[in-house]
Amino acid sequence: MKSTVEQLSPTRVRINVEVPFEELKPDFDRAYKALAGQVRIPGFRPGKAPAKLLEARLGRGAILEQVVNDALPARYSEAVSAGDVKVIGRPEIEITKIEDGQELAFTAEVDVRPEITLPDFGDIAVTVDPISIEDEDIEQQLLSLRQRFGTLNTVERAVQEGDFVSIDLSATVEGKEVEEAATTGLSHEVGSGQLIEGLDEAIIGLNIDESKDFSSNLVAGDYAGKEAVVTVKVNSVKERELPEADDEFAQLASEFDTIDELKTDLRERVERVKKVEQAGEIRDKVLEVLLEQTEVPLPEGAVQAEIDAVVHDAVHGFDHDEAKFAEALEAQGSSREEFDKDTKEAAEKSVRTQLLLDAIAEAADTQVGQDELTERILFQAQRYGLSPEQFIQQVQQAGQLGAIFADVRRGKALAGVVGEAKVTDTAGNAVDTSEMFGTAEDSEESDAEAADEADETVAASAE
Repeated sequence: MKSTVEQLSPTRVRINVEVPFEELKPDFDRAYKALAGQVRIPGFRPGKAPAKLLEARLGRGAILEQVVNDALPARYSEAVSAGDVKVIGRPEIEITKIEDGQELAFTAEVDVRPEITLPDFGDIAVTVDPISIEDEDIEQQLLSLRQRFGTLNTVERAVQEGDFVSIDLSATVEGKEVEEAATTGLSHEVGSGQLIEGLDEAIIGLNIDESKDFSSNLVAGDYAGKEAVVTVKVNSVKERELPEADDEFAQLASEFDTIDELKTDLRERVERVKKVEQAGEIRDKVLEVLLEQTEVPLPEGAVQAEIDAVVHDAVHGFDHDEAKFAEALEAQGSSREEFDKDTKEAAEKSVRTQLLLDAIAEAADTQVGQDELTERILFQAQRYGLSPEQFIQQVQQAGQLGAIFADVRRGKALAGVVGEAKVTDTAGNAVDTSEMFGTAEDSEESDAEAADEADETVAASAE
């Protein structure tokens, strides 16, 4: 087989492949065997009919078509490997020549990873907000803890913010009842904003068995995007009584004996949370600088695939009814044109980010260990409320295990860049990122361990 690679643009190539017919003999043998099992010819058992009889029965054209369809994927993959082509997405294959007994030729146009010139990571400098812990942060954490141990007591008064109510809801659009919007005995925390817009404002001030109408735009169902008249009726009102913040509460809610010890622990927890938030801010700002300083050509196919996925998911919630989707956007003060523009910009940034981080990971020979991949899978499973086994099964069925691996690798690559960047807070103090992202030595040690794990896995498979 002969193959050549023609560069069409920084992000696209054409692979030209020529295959002599003698190299297709194994493909012809497989085709004859497969067709012999499908076609019954008198005098021969299934799968035993000679090739010439099969050609006489089906025609040489049908045999060639079967051979070509079976041979193309393997020959394309072989050409990609031979040319060391870093493909992205699916190829557009065109058969350019079939000379029976002589040669099969085809071309494959496909997006590829562009060559990216990386900046000097040591020249990257970002500024972030310093970590500041206020007394009110501790009090807010303590309040949340007290609320968890609070008790709900029924009250005979008008609804106030923070109350827990049982309500009935119904809605009409242009005088027509909306069946899917009707519900009874629904529990709701007033002020949480978890239900439809305008509900909390309508409830406050109502007494038990009183009702009120208000207007709100529906966001789902057959009437998505339409303005509805919603009726809310209050069935019961309960207020939450909080325990006193004293030593007795500390012993009830924690392993500490005094409220002061509990507050000290809450302060440490707040500090950890703020460090995580600061780490996220550092990571995002370093990435923004990277994107600004690096030219990353965009493969059109990869960008379009991102756009198509977002649009599919968005319209899917409206049963793929474009008109309903447009109405819902208008109800939110947007339009389909704005949605498409924002989606394209987000897709371009996403693809640019992935390509850049992949280039950094490749340049640094970043490795991913089994422990790191398992940790990400466990985190994702918990996020989606699934057991690790269920999540892995779904990921494997969707063919997304490679995507998770790539995300972990990109995260490690970005962490390596952060470790080289200069980070200061707005007060001018240097921020030590080693605790958040590790040091270069840690990264090299981790990559070495990951490479050893990979070698052991390959050796075990070979055995």
